Amino acid sequence: MKNGLVIKSTGSWYEVEDENGDCFECRIKGSFRIKGIKSTNPVAVGDRVKFTVQQVSGKKESETTGTIVDISERKNYIIRKSPNLSKQSHIIAANIDQAILVATIDYPVTTTTFIDRYLASAEAYRIPVLIVLNKTDRYNQAQKTELENIVNIYETIGYKCVLTSAVTGEGLVMLNEAVRNKINVLSGHSGVGKSTLLNVLQPGLNLKTDNISDFHKTGKHTTTYSSLFKLNIGGYVIDTPGIKGFGMLEMEPWEISHYFPEIFKYAQKCRYNNCLHVNEPGCAVKTAVEAGEIAGSRFASYSGLLKSDSKYRPAY
Repeated sequence: MKNGLVIKSTGSWYEVEDENGDCFECRIKGSFRIKGIKSTNPVAVGDRVKFTVQQVSGKKESETTGTIVDISERKNYIIRKSPNLSKQSHIIAANIDQAILVATIDYPVTTTTFIDRYLASAEAYRIPVLIVLNKTDRYNQAQKTELENIVNIYETIGYKCVLTSAVTGEGLVMLNEAVRNKINVLSGHSGVGKSTLLNVLQPGLNLKTDNISDFHKTGKHTTTYSSLFKLNIGGYVIDTPGIKGFGMLEMEPWEISHYFPEIFKYAQKCRYNNCLHVNEPGCAVKTAVEAGEIAGSRFASYSGLLKSDSKYRPAY
């Protein structure tokens, strides 16, 4: 029996690194799939697992495969809507020290709604987030002003932001230090430059990159499955497929404000303990929005989640 870390998942096969740094191609034990795991993928990149190793029949002695027989309890995980089953969840990555959300003002556009729902989901699972605003070399003055406003909104709340460009090198040293000795998950829409940044962080990976569509200004999917890459500086980065349906599962209305730190702060001053900050009298949150103490875009994102009829709230 070996202990290992899942470093790649392709759906049916998992690459597992043992404590000596050796890697094994593994499958899941048949009965293991029916242990009440509701996710479409019972094993995810970042999972700590126990597995057995056996020689492949008819192969050389050195050729072996493994069988995953147990998963250690996860300290956290990030989920998204399953691309195949609309009412199921899909675990993107587990046991994360830091989530890195790569966003762009344009080429393609990342909306504040998407950013806010990503942050709220990460807050729900107690995962710290670093916001990386990429492609700064491409922006005109109006876009740079918009970028400054976005940074101000999120840094005022308490989120760290890093401005980056793989072309000019802006922010890359800061990003390098931020990921050191952590298990990081790298997320964001396709086309925002995740693979390009990862190639800079870990020279020699040579991950496939592609240009965005000039017509639609949307990214082309170049990462098709999650992988965990070891960094020479220490730590790991999990590269994930571009997220177009990332959201929160099983979130009750009264919980949502808990995952918007500035809204939760002002909610303590509301007249009613169960205030949802809609039409209730004596609402300190709405007063703070009107006074500019809570960003209107953040409150709009909160309200959008609150109004959703579905338990699953996709971030489009």
